[in-house]
Amino acid sequence: MLPKSCIVVLNWNGAPETIACLESLVAFLSPECRVLVVDNGSTDGSPEKIRQRFPAVELLCLPKNIGYAAGNNAGFRRVLEMQAEFVIFLNNDTVVDAGFSAPLFETLRLQPFVGIAVPKIFYWDRPDILWYAGGIVKLSTGLIRHVGLRQKDAPVFNRPSSTGYATGCCFAMRCSDFAEIGGFDENFAMYAEDVDLSLRVRALGKRIEYVPSSKIWHKVSASLAGHPFQKLLKKSAGALRLFKKHGAWHGMVLYVLLLPLRLFGSLLTHYRGGR
Repeated sequence: MLPKSCIVVLNWNGAPETIACLESLVAFLSPECRVLVVDNGSTDGSPEKIRQRFPAVELLCLPKNIGYAAGNNAGFRRVLEMQAEFVIFLNNDTVVDAGFSAPLFETLRLQPFVGIAVPKIFYWDRPDILWYAGGIVKLSTGLIRHVGLRQKDAPVFNRPSSTGYATGCCFAMRCSDFAEIGGFDENFAMYAEDVDLSLRVRALGKRIEYVPSSKIWHKVSASLAGHPFQKLLKKSAGALRLFKKHGAWHGMVLYVLLLPLRLFGSLLTHYRGGR
């Protein structure tokens, strides 16, 4: 039986996080739903540890770390070989709710003009505090931010709605749509590739749908833990590439002018423990 869906989890030297993620995904394994781990050239023994714990999970091992965008694109090529209808891209530093995938797939099945379905995402260490409840992007002013960031969950965040962009932490798409837009732009090293993907989906005339009945928990920035300045630099590089690609020169200037404030805010958040 061909799978109708596949969940792609990208790993790089993150065996403990990936194993915890897979433990929350085991219930989804079936002939109709496959889980594919793409290992991005790990040197921490991740492939062996994952195979030992989860022999039923398919593992695609890449020879070196080729980044988030290229790594997920490589995984998607394998998904196409499976002839799956839907794909979920999921960060390895997440834990999912038992029913997280059904609302995402149902949204795509019932609403043909939805191109991406994205869940409600909480902080893993503060499970009632939001990390993502939608995304706002205004390239002309340099604004890219999450809705609900660091706010306590509330009824206002329980309404399904169209949103500006989907976070690459977790989202679902039809495989046909992801293939049509050419997947992730591999020129983005890290950060902003999800915003770019969302903008290209919207250019097809399709919506990004926030689906709050789907829930996951995110260990925020596990790959750059303890390095707020490095994270800000990578995020800024991604944002500037995004503005350049989409010709948003005014937004680029405003973004650069506000960088000192972003640095201050990033450092303040880090030293307050993210609270």
